[in-house]
Amino acid sequence: MRGEEQRIEEQQLMDRELVEAGDDRGDLQADAVVEAGGGLLQPRLPSGDGTPLFPDGEPPATLGPEGGEATSAGGIGTLMLRVFLENKLAVVGVALVVVMLLFCFVGPFLYHTNQIAINLNLITQPPSSAHPLGTDPNGFDVLGRLMYAGQTSLEVGLAAALMATILGVFWGAIAGFFGGVADAVMMRFVDIMLSIPALFLLIVLAVLFHPNKISLMFIIAALAWLTPARLVRGETLTLRTREYVQAVRVMGGKSRRMVARHIIPNAIGTIVVNATFQVADAILFLAALGYLGVGIQYPQADWGSMLSDGSNYVDAGYWWLIIPAGLCIVIVVVAFNFIGDALRDSLEVRLQQR
Repeated sequence: MRGEEQRIEEQQLMDRELVEAGDDRGDLQADAVVEAGGGLLQPRLPSGDGTPLFPDGEPPATLGPEGGEATSAGGIGTLMLRVFLENKLAVVGVALVVVMLLFCFVGPFLYHTNQIAINLNLITQPPSSAHPLGTDPNGFDVLGRLMYAGQTSLEVGLAAALMATILGVFWGAIAGFFGGVADAVMMRFVDIMLSIPALFLLIVLAVLFHPNKISLMFIIAALAWLTPARLVRGETLTLRTREYVQAVRVMGGKSRRMVARHIIPNAIGTIVVNATFQVADAILFLAALGYLGVGIQYPQADWGSMLSDGSNYVDAGYWWLIIPAGLCIVIVVVAFNFIGDALRDSLEVRLQQR
């Protein structure tokens, strides 16, 4: 009996030393009880006589709760989608954007109105069965005009945001990657442009160039690219020191390849989130220009020009000339902001899993 107790004490002492030394058996003892799916799995530890952990020599293929099947959490795309859908405001934002797109681009095919010829007999009529949102000072149906004006606002907003994002991404990535004199010159130009009041610069450009749908896309993009350029430049300053970029540099990779294949794709989170906000800002800029009378010219219209035309009739109580256009602007801008916030959260999950 004395010999058996001594052997047990020696075995316990040996096991304790192995745990402190970080041996594999010590790691197994530390993780002896594993919780999986609400059940407890208790693998048998190696005994002092050398009995193996798994009698068959190989671990089981799957450790899971009894009576159930193992499930997969899915890839990073599935996880990002799940995080995005958990944000109820983001789902509402996507639904609002889809509704507004259908309203503006499909609505005119279902609700036919005349938006070219002025009808003096229908000036500023209140809402009725014939005109659900009334008519404006030119006799145009307000509901039909909202649809056509929305087409202009959404097209200009989306196109200007896309052009601003592309230009800003490449400008910021090049400046941040090369650094030195190139970075100093390029970013000082950005600082100078940002020092000019945005609305003032937009008005000057709109006056110098004939305001139409195409020119306004470029005018708004010419100002909106400054913000994504600064954001991407900051991301690039961090990414260019990563191991995978340095490895490509050591292997003789070209700078163009490093920027296009490694820097920009890994900054996609910042780019996508900012792009959604750029759409909202572009719509607001267009509305501001239209309200000041330097936006889309008659007979075309945008939501800002509709607000400008209706502002002269506020005191007369013609609410249908103001509220519908204002609500459309607010709904679209808030919806894109909701989507941008949710995209930021879902892309943070992607960064955590990299």
